Amino acid sequence: MSTNDNPEEQGGAGRPPEPPKAPETPEPPQSPESVRPPQSSEPPKSSQSPEPPQSPEPPKVPAPPQSPEPPEPSESSKEVPAQPEETGRQRLAAGLWPPRVSRAQLIVALLLFVLGLGLAIQVRSNSDSSALRGARQEDLVRILDELDGRTKRLEDEKQRLEDQRKELESSSNQAEEARKQTVEKERQLGILAGTVAAQGPGITLKITDPTGQVQSDQLLDTLQELRAAGAEAIQINGVRIVAGSYFSDENGGVAIDGKKITQPYEFKVIGKPQDLEPALNIPGGVVQTLEKEQATVAVTRSAKIVVDALRAAKQPDYARSSS
Repeated sequence: MSTNDNPEEQGGAGRPPEPPKAPETPEPPQSPESVRPPQSSEPPKSSQSPEPPQSPEPPKVPAPPQSPEPPEPSESSKEVPAQPEETGRQRLAAGLWPPRVSRAQLIVALLLFVLGLGLAIQVRSNSDSSALRGARQEDLVRILDELDGRTKRLEDEKQRLEDQRKELESSSNQAEEARKQTVEKERQLGILAGTVAAQGPGITLKITDPTGQVQSDQLLDTLQELRAAGAEAIQINGVRIVAGSYFSDENGGVAIDGKKITQPYEFKVIGKPQDLEPALNIPGGVVQTLEKEQATVAVTRSAKIVVDALRAAKQPDYARSSS
């Protein structure tokens, strides 16, 4: 008796038929190593206790290939952003500036400049000459007359300027000479007026009067004798002698212009020593008169006498210059 193993036949005809299964995808051929069952490292057991046969493991299906993942950016690429690519205009500007000029290029540029300048001058001269070459005779005569007149005016202007320069030089020289004379005259008048210091050769006269017998009139006679001998500047005990100086007796002493001085009386006199000293030592002169009053007189010549006592300049109240 045959047994029907088909479940559809056993279940009866009333069961609906199952939908057809989708065809299975054929498995790719496997290598022998993948099909081979795994070998155990244990030694085989005795045949007395055989183990039940193990069902073979199902073949492994290889996983579908995965798309390669993009490589992770390095730290340097993360830190430095990518620079944009330069355009053609930027590259051209970078190549032109800053300019890189060599010595040969400079020489060539200089030669080209000189050549261009020469050509420009040549063209201009040619144009001028061509313009004159094409002018009429009347125009040429008129141009020559104008040039002659301009030359004459320039020569006259040159002569006038030369004459003016000579006048200025002459007046300048005269003004300079007048200024020098004015300065010299002011210096001389200042010495006489006692407003400026003076120095020069002269003598020193020292009168010592231990008994106090010398009076103001005797000092005045001594001053007059020195002036007559050519004294130009005189100073007595720090008092400058001028044309308006006066002497007076005051409390057993002598006063000059109201300022009392004490003995010894020292005269500083600027003048010619060869004339001043003999004028004092003449018979019956100043020295003998003072010695009679028991005074001691000493005269000393010197190549440089300094008279530095000054008088304040006094402005006249009524007199004015007539020039």
